[in-house]
Amino acid sequence: MDKRNKWKILFITLLSINILLVAAVGLIFFLAADQEPIPKQSIPKQNGSEFLIQTEKSDLNALITHYIEKEGLNGPINYQVLLTDEVELYGDIQVFSQMLRLKMTFEPEALENGDLILKQKTISLGKVKLPVSYIMKIIQDAYKMPDWVTIQPNDKEVYVALQKMRLNNGIQIRAEKFDLRSDVISFKMLVPTE
Repeated sequence: MDKRNKWKILFITLLSINILLVAAVGLIFFLAADQEPIPKQSIPKQNGSEFLIQTEKSDLNALITHYIEKEGLNGPINYQVLLTDEVELYGDIQVFSQMLRLKMTFEPEALENGDLILKQKTISLGKVKLPVSYIMKIIQDAYKMPDWVTIQPNDKEVYVALQKMRLNNGIQIRAEKFDLRSDVISFKMLVPTE
């Protein structure tokens, strides 16, 4: 091998190492980006009349779909939330300039303060194998979520602050029970009386 070819090979090797290092550092900074803090889990004061609402997955699925469409949350990238025996998120997401089909499942838990926490269970993103925290960060950046939904990539959770969600006339909703396997879903609805 002559000297020119040897220098070309060494140059290409050094360039490849530099590119890999820059990509690795960029990925580390991307994954280590600050998460939004989860709201304090205090039990809110009750100023109004309280009603207990019981529903089923099918009714709640229709309501979630209507809300996503009404609020215009499906921007350039569409997604769908479906309640089965767990919370399922479907959508298309762009990774490395390629659109891939995403499916994530979450285990929901009703908290004492009436909020919900969704703990990530399974994930599939086409045939790509990426860390869950990386995919959740991409979702956080790609999908428009209501301001009362906080994605926590590092914790692999989604926090649904129902006490921050306001319906017409200041009505508030709090989760009481959220057992999807038994199809037992109940909420407290607080209607202000002042």
